[in-house]
Amino acid sequence: MSELSPAAQAVLDAANGAQSYGSDDCLNESRWIAAAALRAAADHVDHDWSGFNCVDALCEIAAELEAQ
Repeated sequence: MSELSPAAQAVLDAANGAQSYGSDDCLNESRWIAAAALRAAADHVDHDWSGFNCVDALCEIAAELEAQ
């Protein structure tokens, strides 16, 4: 298995480390994992890019994770 890019690894790490329970002690696994992964992905895109560039970068991260 090949190594992931730093961006893809950060998203995977964030999803794996997401809290399963919210502040109300209710199970929110899908919501917390999605939020953690989105934040990690957003941290790895150039914030000076246009919306098209950001979308392309996020799609590349997703495709890389799907290929693993």
